[in-house]
Amino acid sequence: METYLRVTFDSEGAKPSEIAGRLLTAGFQPTQGNYDFVYDWQGPATRDQILDLSEEITRRLRGYRVRFEIETV
Repeated sequence: METYLRVTFDSEGAKPSEIAGRLLTAGFQPTQGNYDFVYDWQGPATRDQILDLSEEITRRLRGYRVRFEIETV
């Protein structure tokens, strides 16, 4: 499974490079196309694992004035 992440930046928020650094340390990798980053689960993921990852993203990006959207397939 993979979780795809799309980030929307605010001109009054953190620099995109700073956000990318925070996401890289959470295990995300940059990608091209409809999404900005991808997290590879290396196999199936449970609902609770996906929720935990979502909460971790929220913690890492809180206060940086960015919005995110995820999709897990």
